[in-house]
Amino acid sequence: MNVTRYQRLLRLVLGCALFATAVFAQRNRGRGQSQDRRDVPEWTAEPGFEQDVFSFARLRYESWGGGGGGWGGWGGRGQGRWATDAPDADLNLMYRLQQMTALRVNPDVTYIDIEPEALRHYPFVYIVEAGYMMLRDEQATALRNHLLNGGFLMVDDFWGASEWDNFQHEFSKVFPDRELVELTVDHPIFHVVFDLQEIPQIPAINFFRPGGPTDQGGNGPARFWSVFDDDGRMMAIICHNTDLGDGWEREGEDPTYFREFAEKHAYPMAINIIYYAMTH
Repeated sequence: MNVTRYQRLLRLVLGCALFATAVFAQRNRGRGQSQDRRDVPEWTAEPGFEQDVFSFARLRYESWGGGGGGWGGWGGRGQGRWATDAPDADLNLMYRLQQMTALRVNPDVTYIDIEPEALRHYPFVYIVEAGYMMLRDEQATALRNHLLNGGFLMVDDFWGASEWDNFQHEFSKVFPDRELVELTVDHPIFHVVFDLQEIPQIPAINFFRPGGPTDQGGNGPARFWSVFDDDGRMMAIICHNTDLGDGWEREGEDPTYFREFAEKHAYPMAINIIYYAMTH
């Protein structure tokens, strides 16, 4: 994994306005399709630089209550907790990164197993619904080595005390001797590209639609945590009581949800995280 190469690639347009209402109209598309790009535009890397692109790599894992890490083509329904919001969330985020920044992005959905050979190609990896995650010892070792070797992990979309307890239990296999550190809103990751004034809490759209609380059933405010290496480098960001992925996945389904959550919080936070991870 050549992290320096990826750092050179990451040149975000810091002053860009994120989205306009017209973009919402362009991206308001039907659902229920399978094995297609959901009308997300195609793009290609510049000739000779096909491998010099950013890939948003989602990790496959086994989960409690059924839904393993098995792979049967695309992610999504029937593929386990790891595939929640896929492929729409990944496709939309990659499209927005390609569209709104100077970052060259892999247009293909990337799902990988937690094993050394797969991990070494992807400096930035993503886990969703970690409250149901189960890690085998060899997976924990592979993830630990990857993060200590310069990789970065983003954890998203898990809620409440019981899911937090399960995540802590499983993540302690990765770093049994490192403490999770809670991030406050004055940390640079909330300001490095977009200046966020609060820790973003994104409700799943089904909680938003009936006017329910954004803390998704009374689970409390969003809290972001991290773990650092011996030199103080952030190796992971853990986004608890929030669902950034739904902000990406559901951007075309409701104009108010788009304006209040996708545009203001979900995409800016993702861009901040990616920029920070790839330049620190």
